[in-house]
Amino acid sequence: MIVPPAVIILTFAALPLQATPKPQLACSTPPNLGTFEQLSREADRARDENRYQDAIRLYRQGLEIKPTWDEGLWSLSTLLYEKEQYSDARDLLRRFVSRVPQAGPGWALLGMSEFQTREYSRVVDHLQRSRSLGLGDRKDMAQSVAYFAAVSLTRMEQYDNSMDLLYETVNAGRCDTAVQEAAGLAALRMPLLPAEIPPDRREMILLAGSGFCAAQMGQQEDAEKQFRKMAEMYPNEPGVHFLFGTFLTNVRPEDGIRELKREIEVSPFHVPARLRLADIYLKQQQPDQALPLAEEAVKLAPNEASSHMVYGEALAAKRDLARAIPELEKAREQGPDVVRVHFDLLRAYSAAGRPGDANREKETIENLRRPGSEQ
Repeated sequence: MIVPPAVIILTFAALPLQATPKPQLACSTPPNLGTFEQLSREADRARDENRYQDAIRLYRQGLEIKPTWDEGLWSLSTLLYEKEQYSDARDLLRRFVSRVPQAGPGWALLGMSEFQTREYSRVVDHLQRSRSLGLGDRKDMAQSVAYFAAVSLTRMEQYDNSMDLLYETVNAGRCDTAVQEAAGLAALRMPLLPAEIPPDRREMILLAGSGFCAAQMGQQEDAEKQFRKMAEMYPNEPGVHFLFGTFLTNVRPEDGIRELKREIEVSPFHVPARLRLADIYLKQQQPDQALPLAEEAVKLAPNEASSHMVYGEALAAKRDLARAIPELEKAREQGPDVVRVHFDLLRAYSAAGRPGDANREKETIENLRRPGSEQ
């Protein structure tokens, strides 16, 4: 069993579902009407009085009489979740969201139940749907959704997307141990759950996570202290120098470059370190330094949009548009929603005298920046 952070155990059942049509409590079979109404009242009373086993039994009986009882499905699901009966809660919540597909809290609790049953790809899809539908004023639930989604994304090796959610969590004022663990794993690019952290790596991960939190909260001195301690204690661990170097590039670029180079020595196949170094060199107008790093990144990660994007940028900086444009087009194919790629292509097409293609990229950028888009 995976134990969630304390904030996640909430009394969901007492919360009304916003944007949910009010269920009809009348039984579809008139002869059972009185029995059903009595059961529903007794189930609610047992829930409100914290007699959970009685409430679970009564809700089950009510749903046997009326399987389409939406309020009963929701209340029973939340009770089962709180009692850590996650498989049963998941199955009921799937029934619930099929009947009430606009209920954001329903999708949220479904995703959290699926996290506990280790169905991580479903977790991400369902929690993202809950975020798009909205959770009303449920701030605790919103934080739980962001946490579970971030941890699941890290487990699936989608580290950048995980970090985006953790930025939101820290900006909302939360940076407890659970968040530090999640942030440390994502920042160090370790595809583990917090419950799977090896004891001999726990301090390293917490240093990475606390440094992340401090940096995000604008506490730069404390962030550097945490990252430096991590690098000194774990100098040969993959990801450590990349994280410290990435931080330093925004403070002292030359120190950051040194740490990123050290990362490549420790981790010869580390693609993000190469891309970050290449990006720095391009900003310093040193394309000759950037080009070999970007080319190596493409060879190591040919299916990553970022590899082709930076390689295309380096080629364009060398005014080699004939080779730059195909690389940028590969990046667009692999990352169609990345605005930076479309800007790169807009500039490259314009420089190559292809106004029609440049205008298409401009329209795409406008669409991606329109409110409600992903970017």
